[in-house]
Amino acid sequence: MRLLLTSDTHLPRRAKALPPPLLDEVERADVVIHAGDWVDVATLDLLEERAERLVGVWGNNDGPALRERLPEVAYAELGGLRFGVVHETGPAQGRERRCAERFPDLDVLVFGHSHIPWDSVSADGRLRLLNPGSPTDRRRQPYCTYLTATASAGRLTDVELHRLPRNR
Repeated sequence: MRLLLTSDTHLPRRAKALPPPLLDEVERADVVIHAGDWVDVATLDLLEERAERLVGVWGNNDGPALRERLPEVAYAELGGLRFGVVHETGPAQGRERRCAERFPDLDVLVFGHSHIPWDSVSADGRLRLLNPGSPTDRRRQPYCTYLTATASAGRLTDVELHRLPRNR
């Protein structure tokens, strides 16, 4: 099962449209995961239309129209793994411990908010935490980013951070 992970698209404030490489990945993915801060309903509509399956949550910058359609936390079993999606996880220090305590039944937690790519594992090795960064607003990062991965037979493999061209 091919996964596309994205977050913090902030359209149309940070960009006018989703980058073409990201949209190409939507077409190839079995599941698209968006960890919040869509900002506009049109982006949700676009991904719902194009994605085979969409798992998404609202973020702190998402207004009532998005909050009516999306949960604060989403759960999905994908490729034999228990996934959770949430926008905010708090400060980087202690994140793995806090998230392992908050989500004891998950294998993978996808989150956003910081725009900083993240890939770590809780101290007990049970929970993998992934933040795809942002495909439209790099903030203090050198590149805008998103993640792809494969979930199959209870394993997450081929986790790859994709950098988008800086000329955006």
